[in-house]
Amino acid sequence: MRVTVEVDGDGVARVEMCRGDGNAIDLAMAGALLAAARECERAGARAVLLTGQGRSFCVGGDLKEFAALSGERLAAHLTEVTDALHGALRIFAGLDAPLVTAVQGSAAGAGLGLAAAGDLCFAASDAGFTAAYTGIGYSPDAGVSWSLPRLVGPRRAMDLLLTNRRILAAEALEMGLVSRLVAPERLAEEAAEAAGALARGATGAYGATRRLVAGALSAEFGEHLDAEARQLAAAAVSAEGREGVAAFLARRRPDFTHAPVP
Repeated sequence: MRVTVEVDGDGVARVEMCRGDGNAIDLAMAGALLAAARECERAGARAVLLTGQGRSFCVGGDLKEFAALSGERLAAHLTEVTDALHGALRIFAGLDAPLVTAVQGSAAGAGLGLAAAGDLCFAASDAGFTAAYTGIGYSPDAGVSWSLPRLVGPRRAMDLLLTNRRILAAEALEMGLVSRLVAPERLAEEAAEAAGALARGATGAYGATRRLVAGALSAEFGEHLDAEARQLAAAAVSAEGREGVAAFLARRRPDFTHAPVP
């Protein structure tokens, strides 16, 4: 079993990479991540928590598996791996449910891409991050060349991608690569608490916000204002929007969990 997924009664989908060996991504692991993402979608998860069992979150691709192949067989194999891995990332990105990632040990290569995919990325204070790709003559996958420039800026992204230097969690926080630093012994608890809080929130509004932020850097300002206006109008008339305003006016906590998501 390389990946487990469990959706609790609050709608939190807990996806855990549990292969061992740094949770290196082979074809089976990539396929298991895709299956887990599909299960989150099928189950209507309200928040997703992605973790890695063991000493490291994910050290990237399984180079031993890749090295056993060559030529067209290797190219075809890597295409299969990235098709599955990228399929998982596309599903996670398309959900209304926010994605929380919790990183301990190392996040390298595709592991860096998985960590960066989180709307909230928690990191243990002793965690480390490295791109690693060009150091072995590869180019990025797992959305790394898309997410890094957006999170840390093009200049810093190129520094990380070309030099492959390992940055510690404190620098990752300062760069904007991670959201919060926590003590290693508190990582699992705090990330789970955040996922639980998000699951109790306005899932439809989260989804609209995720889409707006994802499109912000590629849209013209006027187009983006129009998109914001459309999303806001739709949110206001939704069950979530009505419940949120009613709760505010009544000075009570909103109950979004029973408001149908449009």
